[in-house]
Amino acid sequence: MKVYTSETQSTHRTKERIKVGIADFAVGTGETTLVTSGLGSCVGIAVFDAQQSVGGLAHAMLPTADGDENDAKYVDTAVPALVGAMEKEGAVPGNLRAKLAGGATMFEFTSAEESIGDRNVVAARDTLDSLDIPLVAEDVGGDYGRSLQFSVRSADLRVRSANAGVSTL
Repeated sequence: MKVYTSETQSTHRTKERIKVGIADFAVGTGETTLVTSGLGSCVGIAVFDAQQSVGGLAHAMLPTADGDENDAKYVDTAVPALVGAMEKEGAVPGNLRAKLAGGATMFEFTSAEESIGDRNVVAARDTLDSLDIPLVAEDVGGDYGRSLQFSVRSADLRVRSANAGVSTL
């Protein structure tokens, strides 16, 4: 199996656990588990093709790209890059589904503008919609951080937080 990350490194691996950093993404197949932590206002976007047993997880920080070369940093560029890497691994676009977590409002600010977390959630929904990828589950918002564990084989997204405990999407 090849594993693609946002740094376009490819390695052959078998059953394993892959850590996805901030402003990063990874793709795996079969028994791979993708994990990320430290989701505050950031969003974790899990995309999967259950029929081909291909899945990916992105940890995006900001809603829209501003010319930075790191596609994984921004929701609107991370999702298409993730999908492209998944297709190289055999995912079929029409089979793709997504789950979303994060997008918290971690700090109180007096501003007329929505929080970064809220804007990240909107950007994720809009980007998935533009790619015709149904969003089948989400755990977003609130004022607490989250850690994620995504099983490619089962497409279960385990969401853990200090405030809300553990849930599986």
